[in-house]
Amino acid sequence: MRDSICDAVLEDHLVSVDPIEEGGIPDLNRFRNSDEFLRKVTPEIVEERKAYGLEGIVKGLDSVVINTSPEHLLPAVSELLGNTGLHCRAAYENDHFRTYVLGVEGSADLLIRSRLRGKNPFLEFNNNPKSGHVPQSRLETFTFLSSDIDRYFEVQTERGVRFMTDEIVRGDNYSFIQTVPSRYTGNSIGIIQWHQNRGELISEGDTIIDEVPQKPDWPHLLDISYLDHCATRVEAKDRDPAILEFMEVTNYDFDFAIYVRMMNSITNVARVSRDDFAMVFTSGISPFRSIERSGPTEKFIHNYGRRVHHMAFQTENIENTFYGLKEHGQGFLLDLVGSPEDGLKQTFTTQSATTLLVNEYIHRYGDFDGFFTKSNVTSLTEATGKQ
Repeated sequence: MRDSICDAVLEDHLVSVDPIEEGGIPDLNRFRNSDEFLRKVTPEIVEERKAYGLEGIVKGLDSVVINTSPEHLLPAVSELLGNTGLHCRAAYENDHFRTYVLGVEGSADLLIRSRLRGKNPFLEFNNNPKSGHVPQSRLETFTFLSSDIDRYFEVQTERGVRFMTDEIVRGDNYSFIQTVPSRYTGNSIGIIQWHQNRGELISEGDTIIDEVPQKPDWPHLLDISYLDHCATRVEAKDRDPAILEFMEVTNYDFDFAIYVRMMNSITNVARVSRDDFAMVFTSGISPFRSIERSGPTEKFIHNYGRRVHHMAFQTENIENTFYGLKEHGQGFLLDLVGSPEDGLKQTFTTQSATTLLVNEYIHRYGDFDGFFTKSNVTSLTEATGKQ
């Protein structure tokens, strides 16, 4: 198996969760995932971050990068303009990418782009039975804000974290570094420090793109606001390593897990604070057996690979959003689930043909201080079986 982001950093922690080996061959049926272990190791990782001077220099989510093939780029942008509150803030091209920057106030940006040349380092994660026909389509990178990227890069490089470039990339208005893709998630973690104006990505030599799809003037889109969380599907055996790896390269911590045993699924949440974007990891409890015997989560991974399954957007009036989107042709995997009494409502769209992503719309009511409810998680997990 390929090297991952920080194998050397995780080596000591993973002794407790790696598959038990018999005769030098990992027995994937005898691995151990443990909430108790994650709760025990979380404060240890926090203390490590403090000792290395890393605690606090990585903040919340700045942006996500979604890649498509060139022929899918404009359809993907148009689709997101038509089913979210996002607006196109900028569009530009350079030697490497053609990029559309979508944003809405109070939210991380979405960078929808296509590679123009060079090797795609994520390609090996996209070759699965239901994803191989669009090998360039993927949410690839989560980029987090930093107050001291030079310190971060120096320390993490010394610790053995692997980056795509040997040096920090310096733009006119930003400094940026990006890890190699994780072997557990297929995701990369970016770190960005803005020099002056946050969000201004265009540098000297970039070409402004004039062809920008129109944002539909639909009232229900005004209720859709910030990116609340994203959920990555990981294999059962990789659940703990994936969460630990993410904690090692960000300032996020494991918060809680919800088990849906009847569907062989665990939904895990990592947060930097209750008010910031949350990262969700969903895995099986036991490994994939067969299409007939495995639950929706493991079947999704078998069909599409380790990848981000959905992006969740906070929605002020979720009924108007749901019915307005349906009126304009958006398909859904299920009806609205939850209620004001439960504390929240949610739903999933059908999968995008251009990005392979599902959109979730979520509304939390009043003084609800939770994040999910088990009943909603169960319904949403079941719905992914339709993909």
